[in-house]
Amino acid sequence: MEFLSFLKSLFGFKKDTTNIMKKYLIVGLGNIGSKYENTRHNIGFRILDELAVKEGIAFEVQKLGSIAKFRFKGRTFILLKPSTYMNLSGKAVKYWQTKEKIALENTLVICDDLNIPFGTIRLKAKGSDGGHNGLKDINTILQTQNYARFRFGVSDEFKKGKQVDYVLGEWNTDEASKLPERLDKACALIKSFATSGLNNTMSEFNGT
Repeated sequence: MEFLSFLKSLFGFKKDTTNIMKKYLIVGLGNIGSKYENTRHNIGFRILDELAVKEGIAFEVQKLGSIAKFRFKGRTFILLKPSTYMNLSGKAVKYWQTKEKIALENTLVICDDLNIPFGTIRLKAKGSDGGHNGLKDINTILQTQNYARFRFGVSDEFKKGKQVDYVLGEWNTDEASKLPERLDKACALIKSFATSGLNNTMSEFNGT
């Protein structure tokens, strides 16, 4: 094997990165445990669970998170639900990026956003954490803000001082009735991100 590598380097063969560039890490942020399952703060987990159901795959508990994989149009999607709790999400993202050799530009992080109306989709190429502790830890661990993030609006319909209770609360009746259609849209966005590219996906889905 070493001799083969020597010959490849001697005659100028370059490592094939095609398959690496076709791998995508899709990270849904949330907190583990049944008490958090249906909360607003766990929308990242909820979206990935919906996508897994649609693709007929199941999550397996692995190092620092639960993992599920599927292929679509020549791309490999690696879905990650970190088990490190929201505020320590960066460690899991970094580990799976490294393990699967996934480029930063092929990483998409999904989280809730209090600053936009319920169900509104906002995909961005980079940006600050916006006060989101999960994004804050990822920015710190990756030492960059230059990765795609998909923010799902949960609105800010809470009284002063009740933000934590609100994001850790469950969807109200009206939100719950509208959620299935929003989840469908979110799953379509994830596939588009890998197959149509970031800019095209932003144009098609942002604000819908």
